Amino acid sequence: MSTSRAFPLEPTPIHVPDEVLEDLRVRLGLTRPPLDEGNEDWSYGVPAAYLRELVAYWRDEYDWRKAEAAINAYEHYRVSVDGVPVHFMRKPGRGPRPIPLILTHGWPWTFWHWSKVIDPLADPAAFGGDPADAFDVIVPSLPGFGFPGPLTGFPDVNFWKVADLWHSLMTEILGYDRYAAGGCDIGGIVSSQLGHKYPGELYGIHIGSGLPLDFFNGPRAWDFARNRPLTDDQPAEIRARIIEMDRRSASHLNVHMLDGATLAHGLSDSPAGLLAWLLERWNAWSDSGGDVESVFTKDDLLTHATIYWVNNSIATSMRYYANANRYPWAPAHDRSPVVQAPVGLTFVTYENPPGVHGTEERVRAFEGGPQAGWFNHVNVNAHDHGGHFIPWEIPGEWVSDLRRTFHDRRPRG
Repeated sequence: MSTSRAFPLEPTPIHVPDEVLEDLRVRLGLTRPPLDEGNEDWSYGVPAAYLRELVAYWRDEYDWRKAEAAINAYEHYRVSVDGVPVHFMRKPGRGPRPIPLILTHGWPWTFWHWSKVIDPLADPAAFGGDPADAFDVIVPSLPGFGFPGPLTGFPDVNFWKVADLWHSLMTEILGYDRYAAGGCDIGGIVSSQLGHKYPGELYGIHIGSGLPLDFFNGPRAWDFARNRPLTDDQPAEIRARIIEMDRRSASHLNVHMLDGATLAHGLSDSPAGLLAWLLERWNAWSDSGGDVESVFTKDDLLTHATIYWVNNSIATSMRYYANANRYPWAPAHDRSPVVQAPVGLTFVTYENPPGVHGTEERVRAFEGGPQAGWFNHVNVNAHDHGGHFIPWEIPGEWVSDLRRTFHDRRPRG
């Protein structure tokens, strides 16, 4: 059975105008590649040869209308939340008492990165699960990341401001008394802020990282290593892991926080340039073993890239980083732990900190480390496989972990 509660909005399917798609094809045909000798191994960044292959596929073979039809198999809505235009995708729950769940993506994600987990979360019985674990699944686009279009009138957008928008959306516009939240990357700290500021109105949260809410505060927020020294007496393995993890994130955080608007001029004008900037992160941050298409097919890569392109949203998506620092997070209360709502976490070995090996050690490292003190953690999980895009890369594990977080915290009977 499904929830009997009437949904208060009328659906608005996604549709990209033909002229926008034609303009994209024209621009792709005019791409001027750079000279890129000696870069077959990606050591200088995205290789021109592979990007040329993807650009040709995007121009000549990729079918946005097919992707759009798959996206529109779900309900889509557009609504103004405190004056900010918001798009979200929805799948009603099928079970005796589904509870609402809002899932928030990160960068360079889109709402569609949640597409592999929506159905089993909404209709667990269809996937061999317990119908009592059903959720009404709400998947918004972070404002300025995609639909309903370019974000204007909100130049100071950041994660904790979005948390307030999400709470207004769920409680005032959609009318839920209580709800659950989940997220990864930026969506993880949006969800943590919900669990911090509004714990009495949440069943709990489930996140794909344990970042503290003040992660972007301070004068060196653009430095992922926080000026962590490399010393001669460090074990070679620790030193190598520090360098590896810094390399994954250094240009990303530095440019987005310090010079995002400059980069955006190129990425907003060139779809090939936009694809390259997104692609490097999809490759480096996923547990792909160096083969990005083992995680994302060409069509997958281009669906996500097209969502960014057709909405001209790269500039406002990058601004989240600078604004998290320019408008730093401040606590809404002084209670402990900071995030008082029940918290479930999912970690992956690919993102283990230096010196931590395997899943059991990852759980112990979190529970015995300083980050655990931020959270009312009730369900900590770690997995050998999967990278930064957890619900895309290991959707079954994400669904199982999240269900466990909320199984005994939802109303029964």
